Amino acid sequence: MQKARIAVVGFGNVGSAAVAAIKESPDMEVAGIILRNPAKVPGVQKEVGDIPVVTDVKELGKVDVAVLGVASRAVPELAPKYLAMGINTVDSFDIHGEAVIKLRADLDKIARVHDAVAVISAGWDPGTDSMIRTVMEAIAPKGITYTNFGPGMSMGHTVAVKAIEGVEDAVSMTIPEGTGLHKRMVYVKIKEDYEFEKVAEAIKKDPYFLHDETYVYRVDDVESLIDVGHGVHMERKGVSGNTHNQRMEFIMSVTNPAATAQVMVSAARASLKQKPGCYTLPEIPPIDFIYGDKNILLFRLV
Repeated sequence: MQKARIAVVGFGNVGSAAVAAIKESPDMEVAGIILRNPAKVPGVQKEVGDIPVVTDVKELGKVDVAVLGVASRAVPELAPKYLAMGINTVDSFDIHGEAVIKLRADLDKIARVHDAVAVISAGWDPGTDSMIRTVMEAIAPKGITYTNFGPGMSMGHTVAVKAIEGVEDAVSMTIPEGTGLHKRMVYVKIKEDYEFEKVAEAIKKDPYFLHDETYVYRVDDVESLIDVGHGVHMERKGVSGNTHNQRMEFIMSVTNPAATAQVMVSAARASLKQKPGCYTLPEIPPIDFIYGDKNILLFRLV
């Protein structure tokens, strides 16, 4: 069996977990790690041993899929570069709503032209949670689904805070209020010569936080606060046909980077089975994410 060659772009929490997930996949191999900052190459190379660490994917030879372990706001610019080379991409873009729809449309055009596949928003939310919401709505087409996150660290929100001017380090915690409402508890270490009040205001105005109740706290040590555990509790009450009061729920507690990375690696496998274009997870057959003979999988799963 020829293994799919997967390149991992970025080596933060998600990138390093993606490398581990690829190593555990019998149908894949790590083609290499791609870093945008050359200064980081020696340190990462020392950590990963024989795995090539480069700054340009062309140095890795044939690559089937690039797993983009980068901030969501970097995806719209970065993904097209790989798709234009005929390399499939997988990202964990987590800005919900219109941003996902626009990214899907933009990458779909590029992927089709270059005979490639992009799988977007392939984390656990959006991602596998999106698939669960789809299943719930298929069971009860009328009704309301509430998605409650946490308590736990949001990687997307944390990255967004760190990008705000004046922030030296930060962590953003999500606290569920119920019925899909959340508090954002943001802990920041401020750079010298910046006013905490102005930085806090900028955080609250960021699109990641604008629609939630957000509290910002100044701290001297962020590292001591970090716990990468997270979770979700989804509930739907709806109607099947004309039968009311259909209730269902889904609960998950995870180590955030590991769960996100594993979904992305599974999506990399699925990307190789799709026609050219851009896909979100609900658009892909669930069985395509799993390694193994389809008939054997169906015997076990159906």
